[in-house]
Amino acid sequence: MTAHYPPLTVEHIDLSDTEFWAWPMADRQAAFAMLRSLDHPPFYEEPEFIFETGPGYYALVRHADVVEASRNPEVFCSGKGATAVADLPVEFNEYFGSMINMDDPRHARLRRIVSRAFTPRMIQRFADDVVGIAAGIVDDLRATGPCDFVEHVAARLPLTIICRLMGIPDDSYAMVLRNTNIILSGMDPDFISEDMDEAVGQILASGAELAGLVTRLGQERAEKPGDDLVSALVTANIDGEHLTTAELASFFILLVVAGNETTRNALSHALVLLTDFPGQRELLLADVPGRLEGAVEEIVRYASPVMFMRRTVTRDYQMNGHDYHEGDKVLLFYWSANQDESVFTAPARFDITRSPNPHVGFGAPGPHFCLGAHLARREITVMLRELLTRVPDIRAAGPPDRLLSSFINGIKHLPCDFSG
Repeated sequence: MTAHYPPLTVEHIDLSDTEFWAWPMADRQAAFAMLRSLDHPPFYEEPEFIFETGPGYYALVRHADVVEASRNPEVFCSGKGATAVADLPVEFNEYFGSMINMDDPRHARLRRIVSRAFTPRMIQRFADDVVGIAAGIVDDLRATGPCDFVEHVAARLPLTIICRLMGIPDDSYAMVLRNTNIILSGMDPDFISEDMDEAVGQILASGAELAGLVTRLGQERAEKPGDDLVSALVTANIDGEHLTTAELASFFILLVVAGNETTRNALSHALVLLTDFPGQRELLLADVPGRLEGAVEEIVRYASPVMFMRRTVTRDYQMNGHDYHEGDKVLLFYWSANQDESVFTAPARFDITRSPNPHVGFGAPGPHFCLGAHLARREITVMLRELLTRVPDIRAAGPPDRLLSSFINGIKHLPCDFSG
């Protein structure tokens, strides 16, 4: 892979081209800056996939556009698909048709039931568990020595928390991680076949295996409830409403996929950023209690673990001088919005004291704002506090091995080093 792509012009930028997402990060930042400078949202043909190619999409790359679209779900709907550019067939929605791909009133009903089960008491109990789990991971890290930070630290914490929250048996953790990697593999051949037919089969098989796991657990907990989220979900009855088996399965897949990958990649990016910006690292180490909260927000802004979500326009609508029409697809590029020069001073600079920091790393304000944002912030904060106080000299020992994906800003492997 070359490190430069001259000359950089709008014509050279194709967000639907797999190769674009392999560009070096500095070139990708420059490309999105160029797109934000346009007087209209760029339009792209849809990437080729096994399903029928659609009419193309507008890329919403400015912070203002992403926020406005998120706040107007009646115009920019999620019900026709939020996590893929293509319109997915019915069998995909069996496993992946969670509330992230729904509009009101179905979305409101499901979120209401889930939110009641996701009680503050339950979340607080598992948030308290984060401390013990993070401490154990750092114990193991110190015993292991220099290693792959993703495997030994970043991936372990959110996977353990989510599985404990749901009451998943310990011997299923590896299966859950393997299937979440496949589902969010993007175009990366390390995780998924380059043959489209085989890739679709792999994704569906992963969804089926995860759905089968939680369906079995749901049946067990319905008869003998425990003190976990699956029990709370299967026994929840909000004004006569409860989750169907399919809704339980799709919510579980959303939770383990989104909850695992977002925190995992934010932690991995955190180590890269604290290595690449040594001045910010020293600033944080000088006052961890006082500066960690701001550092976590800046890490999420800079990393933007989920890079886009899709919406479909329901009626003719004008936004920031551009006319959208019924049926238009738009992609909300959170990663680009979090680099918008009109909102963030020197956005390419990692600044843990940045304030205000109105990033959209957990989505923009609106009904689809991340349900697990509080828990994710807690996990990132506790893990970084544990690392910075007990292994303060930990650093990335080489460049990150990045996931080849337009959807997840992932890091597959990251060597780390430390003397402690």
